[in-house]
Amino acid sequence: MAFQRACGVADLVEGKPVAVEVDGVEVALVRCPEGVYAIQDECSHAAIALSEGEVEGCTLECWLHGSRFDLRTGSPIGLPATEPVPVYPVRLDADDVLVDVTTPALRAP
Repeated sequence: MAFQRACGVADLVEGKPVAVEVDGVEVALVRCPEGVYAIQDECSHAAIALSEGEVEGCTLECWLHGSRFDLRTGSPIGLPATEPVPVYPVRLDADDVLVDVTTPALRAP
């Protein structure tokens, strides 16, 4: 695994997605009650930035068509999306959020 710094822990506010680029990969970081998650910053239904969507619990909603994705698995839990999006391992190291974009996980819905 190749963890790289994505942002500072202080940059994340619970329930507010943050768009970052890690090693050329667009990622949406989200802090929710269960922890910090990294998900590909593009809806699998349309090329829309998920980081502009709404967070509810551990789900992120695409602002354009309303598809919801589980931040833990990348699985769509609301239409029109039917395909998952990659999620990435996250590690907190002191004041830094580290993400490994070399090993995305795609899990079936």
